[in-house]
Amino acid sequence: MASDRVHAALPDPPSQIEEENKEEEKVFGNIFAELESVDLPLGTTLRSIYDDQPNAHKRFMEKLDARIRNHDREIEKMCNFHHQGFVDAITELLKVRADAEKLMGQVTDTDRRLQEAGREVTAQTEEVIRCRIQQRNMATTVEKLQLCIPVLEMYSKLKEQLESKRYYAALKTMEQLEKVFIPRVSQYRFCQIMAENLPRLREEIKEISMSDLKDFLESIRKHSDKVGETAMRQAQQHRTFNSAVAKQSSIGHYTKPVYSLNGQTHTQNGLMINDDTGDEEEADEEILTAQDLVDFSPVYRCLHIYTVLGDRETFENYYRKQRKKQARLVLQPQANMHETVEGYRRYFNQIVGFFVVEDHILHATRGLVTRAFTDELWNMALSKIIAVLRTHSSYCDDPDLVLELKNLIVIFADTLQGYGFLVNRLFDLLFEVRDQYNETLLKKWALVFREIFELDNYSPIPVETEEEYKLVVSRFPFHDAEIEKQDFPKKLPMSQSVPQIYTQVKELIYASLKFSESLHRSSTEIDDMLRKSTNLLLTRTLSSCLQNLIKKPHIGLTELVQIIINTTHLEQACKYLEEFITNITNVSPETVHTTRLYGLATFKDARHAAEGEIYTKLNQKIDEFIQLADYEWGMAESDGRASGYLMDLINFLRSTFQVFTHLPGKVAQTACMSACKHLSTSLMQMLLDTELKQISMGAIQQFNLDVIQCELFASSEPVPGFQGDTLQLAFIDLRQLLDLFMVWDWSTYLADYGQPTNKYLRVNPATALALLEKMKDTSKKNNIFSQFRKNDRDKQKLIETVVKQLRSLVNGMSS
Repeated sequence: MASDRVHAALPDPPSQIEEENKEEEKVFGNIFAELESVDLPLGTTLRSIYDDQPNAHKRFMEKLDARIRNHDREIEKMCNFHHQGFVDAITELLKVRADAEKLMGQVTDTDRRLQEAGREVTAQTEEVIRCRIQQRNMATTVEKLQLCIPVLEMYSKLKEQLESKRYYAALKTMEQLEKVFIPRVSQYRFCQIMAENLPRLREEIKEISMSDLKDFLESIRKHSDKVGETAMRQAQQHRTFNSAVAKQSSIGHYTKPVYSLNGQTHTQNGLMINDDTGDEEEADEEILTAQDLVDFSPVYRCLHIYTVLGDRETFENYYRKQRKKQARLVLQPQANMHETVEGYRRYFNQIVGFFVVEDHILHATRGLVTRAFTDELWNMALSKIIAVLRTHSSYCDDPDLVLELKNLIVIFADTLQGYGFLVNRLFDLLFEVRDQYNETLLKKWALVFREIFELDNYSPIPVETEEEYKLVVSRFPFHDAEIEKQDFPKKLPMSQSVPQIYTQVKELIYASLKFSESLHRSSTEIDDMLRKSTNLLLTRTLSSCLQNLIKKPHIGLTELVQIIINTTHLEQACKYLEEFITNITNVSPETVHTTRLYGLATFKDARHAAEGEIYTKLNQKIDEFIQLADYEWGMAESDGRASGYLMDLINFLRSTFQVFTHLPGKVAQTACMSACKHLSTSLMQMLLDTELKQISMGAIQQFNLDVIQCELFASSEPVPGFQGDTLQLAFIDLRQLLDLFMVWDWSTYLADYGQPTNKYLRVNPATALALLEKMKDTSKKNNIFSQFRKNDRDKQKLIETVVKQLRSLVNGMSS
């Protein structure tokens, strides 16, 4: 250990000490370099000094002192080096000092003089600066105004457009303001105010345009009848022109108009064309359209405005809703519309005007209304129109009014068809109106026929001259060679009502033709319509009038005879009526579907009714004469001559049957036979009257004389044409009954009863029994059996026996 301590105390070798010193110098050199650098932090450097080996601080301080001394020596060397130069410089400065003061005085004087001289320049420079600032401000202002002026001009333009009600242009201006102009100067308050006002202005425009639309809707509701009237007049003129062209093309087929009344020619559509030059003036008139009569600008404006505002759908819905309401109002007829044609015309004008406006809106705007919408409106309107016309036409009892209604319906349908609306149902309705028209015609013609029948004298038509004869023949197709050969004056067999009725039937055909025209039907269909109308007139109206005429109490046998003659001639004239219809329609009667006239059956039925009425009235007249009979049923003997009432009756029958010679066929023979049978039956009923209790043989004899006169009348052939004693057979029952009682041939009657060869074959046992019992009673005065009872009681017993046998026969028949 001692050696170790000795060794430790020994100094290090020199080389090692030098190396350590170099290392230490290097370390401290780096530290001083770091300390002398102002950019590095000192904390780390100082910490490295103290954290190093022991006594490092002391050595650092020593080294630091040595470093300071070294620097001081360098500074001293530098100062010594530059000291002489410094002294020289100071000396030079002292020399320059005087010159500097002099120069300072000169500079100060120069500055003073320069300040005085530059003061005006400074003032002018400030003025220039101020002007330049003003100029810059003005340029800036002009620049800003140039940005603002277009905005103000556009806003002013907007105000002018609003004042002039150019709302669509105003909306476009607003759009430009919002999108182009206002954004350029949005920092200014007035632009902000403008921007805030624009939505309000839009709402005002919206309200104003909607108000204008409402005024427009109200205006067209009031003036739609004028629009419709113009449209229908144009359609009517078009149809008239087409009819005139058609007539010119077919002039070779018709030499004159079908019918012409009061200087007015009825065209194919049932309208009337004045035969003057008025149509040429109408043709020269300017053709007016819906645009000429209605200002549609409110609709266009409102549509454009709502489109620009992005609210088009609201506008479309509102417009369609309002038009639907107006359509329902237009379709409501006046309560008294059916009274005059003007009522129907106003109704149709309003409807046509409504749909003409809608059609214009449909084509002039894009989507405001659609074809589906207008078709829906039309279908709704068409159903309502048909229902209204059905109801109101049923109230019409004037055929002229119904015809005018038909013409209006045709023009109405053609007008709307020209605008693309389907009108087939209207033409179907016309067939219903045609039935109504026919009914009114039949009612009117019924009055005409009644008046003709009331004014007729029911006597043959007298003609004094050839002109009168030709006049009658021109009105009625009458041809009779024998009458034509007769000299004037002469008489035609029919009465005055025949040509009048024939003329009226032709007039009805004309009236029916008026309705049949313009219905877009073929000639065959028109022919069928005319024939059906004529058949209705003949089978219903004329037949009913004839039946009522025949049943009238004041129509006597002479009138009935004339009626039969008249119906015969009318029946013969039916073929001429068919030819008349054929000439009008040019449809051959041989066509398979051609309807035949039923006039033959009509007049035959009327004639049969008249014949039956003749038989009835003749029998009534016979009954009237028989009621005058005043037999003394208890008389003892007859007067020896026929009763006065019976002779008067026979004279009446003779004169009546002389009139019957003009009747056609076997009417006179039938009437004569009927009268004789009725007379025979009435006489038989007189004998068998239950209220008649007793009859004397004298009364039987008197009754026999009357029957003999009846038989003589029958045998005198009051009406030619009977074969043999056919007419006398009407009294055979009476004759055999009276012969049985006059001859008192009861044995023969009872013996031959039931045999075909029985002399009293026509005598019924019940009839003989009833009459025998009336003669049997002897309790009364002048009983025919009183003398038998006194003189021959055996015969009385025989009578009792006959009565018993007759009763047995009657009982046998009943069993």
